[in-house]
Amino acid sequence: MKPAKNTICLWYNGDAEEAARFYARTFPDSSVGAMMRAPGDFPSGKKGDLLTVEFTVLGIPCLGLNVGPAFKHSQAFSFQVATADQAETDRYWNAIVGNGGEENACGWCRDKWGLFWQITPVALTNAVADPDRAVAKRAFDAMLKMKKIDIAAIEAARRG
Repeated sequence: MKPAKNTICLWYNGDAEEAARFYARTFPDSSVGAMMRAPGDFPSGKKGDLLTVEFTVLGIPCLGLNVGPAFKHSQAFSFQVATADQAETDRYWNAIVGNGGEENACGWCRDKWGLFWQITPVALTNAVADPDRAVAKRAFDAMLKMKKIDIAAIEAARRG
């Protein structure tokens, strides 16, 4: 198998397989692929420990690297998931937050492994890009008061 030309490598503290399997269950066009065990001891593990997990999230190739607690995920990197409606927004948000994650502001949440997600309805993106800048500002201001995005509230703000 030819590897992807560009793969996102994500650092985990020994639980990359659990994370990959969660993503594969939660998001379409997602799967778990090859796993590699360490051929020798390394600073945070032993020979035979699961070192890497190849997986795909929403069509994006990723590599989970099980190398310990030295580095944590931050909001400097996140997956932005465009959702079609409130049901899809709720489903992804609730899956992440309900599986040991936490809510953040403006459609952001963090999964239990520390990875950040932006669950972003297309309706929000369209509203804040409205050519009428007053409309865009109303939608933007409404978003700033939310954790999970409420599409009906965004549309109400858009209408004024």
